Amino acid sequence: MHIHLDAVGGVAGDMVVAALLDAFPEHEDAVRASVRAASREGVSCTVPAHNDGILQGRRFSVAGPRDDHGASHGTHRHASSGDGQADHGQGHEHGQEHEHGHRPWAEIRDGLARSALAPAVRAHALAIFEHLARAEARVHGIAVEAVAFHEVGAWDSIADIVAVSQLVAALEARSWSVSALPLGSGRVRTQHGFLPVPAPATAILLEGFATLDDGIPGERVTPTGAAILRHLCTTPRDPGPRVLGRTGIGFGARTLPGLSNCLRVLAFGPAPAEAPGHRALGVIEFEVDDQSAEDLAMGLERLRGHPDILDVVQMPVFGKKGRMMTYVRALARADALEAAAAACFRETTTIGLRHHVVSGAALARSLATVEVDGRPVRVKTVERPGGRTAKAEADDALAQEGHAARAALRREAERLALAAGRGATAEPDR
Repeated sequence: MHIHLDAVGGVAGDMVVAALLDAFPEHEDAVRASVRAASREGVSCTVPAHNDGILQGRRFSVAGPRDDHGASHGTHRHASSGDGQADHGQGHEHGQEHEHGHRPWAEIRDGLARSALAPAVRAHALAIFEHLARAEARVHGIAVEAVAFHEVGAWDSIADIVAVSQLVAALEARSWSVSALPLGSGRVRTQHGFLPVPAPATAILLEGFATLDDGIPGERVTPTGAAILRHLCTTPRDPGPRVLGRTGIGFGARTLPGLSNCLRVLAFGPAPAEAPGHRALGVIEFEVDDQSAEDLAMGLERLRGHPDILDVVQMPVFGKKGRMMTYVRALARADALEAAAAACFRETTTIGLRHHVVSGAALARSLATVEVDGRPVRVKTVERPGGRTAKAEADDALAQEGHAARAALRREAERLALAAGRGATAEPDR
């Protein structure tokens, strides 16, 4: 399974949990259990349905322990400032701390290590927090062990990360990807005061990710959301045909002007197996105008013998300034286009080429060797819709003198191969 995260409104820890549970509601009880196992007594979570007037999905809400007076601390929210307007942030982070000012990374790490979480869930949670700790260390110019979290160290943010880790471990997706991420703008209020958006730690965590500016201000990707993306999305995309299996939508706390503040999950399974004979082919095309005919012929012959190249054709064409050139088209294995392209650069003088993947179809074939008058002759037999056909290799008749003798040798070899009804050796799928 491949899971793609579509950052419509942005990415925050609670949005990831809500979207995944909207797509995979059967894991809700396991998420609750993991949050209880990792959190202090009295922490609970709910995943209510939510409709913003445009889309229907779910939200992930974490309720905290009650204080000595019996009042619940509720869920944290943070405030961001864009274009001078204060507004609610994406999720739980960057809120005013009700219970503590700082929580050292070492304390959080030790707490997770001692928790009753399943080993796989614990490993994901620690890895996500490790990304956060390293980013904070870079921002403040301190050692990772000296990092103390403010907002991200709150129990509700810990619950977000544990819930995500439970889902990641349970789903066992082969790969994850994410759309271009909205940058946002303005400032975010934190324990350190106002910081620019994206927050410094968030910006570090998002290095290498594609971003866009959709003109909507505020914090669009939180530090926890960025750390989750850094942990999961190690490849830019999942290539190849695939089938959309499930979808889910998770909402954040903030209301965006003219846009649903949600994260969408798209879960893909592998494409159905193709019918026999169908295959993907890589097509490589280029022109050569500065290589001698003798050397080009040798280079193309070497390309024909390359294990990742199935066939090579050439033809004369006219290029710039009326120059005569040689156009070359090579068919390669789709999963080895880079190796085939490297071979084309190595064997010819071209400095640029085009390539793309196409769908192809091939008939089943085999290669048999038969004897005619004591001469071994290779014969290719092909299973066609109208019946099996055979064709003898022309090179194996080269020793025969005269056209009639060569034709007779090949016809007899083809007759014997068809009569045998089987191939001695399987020919590579070319």
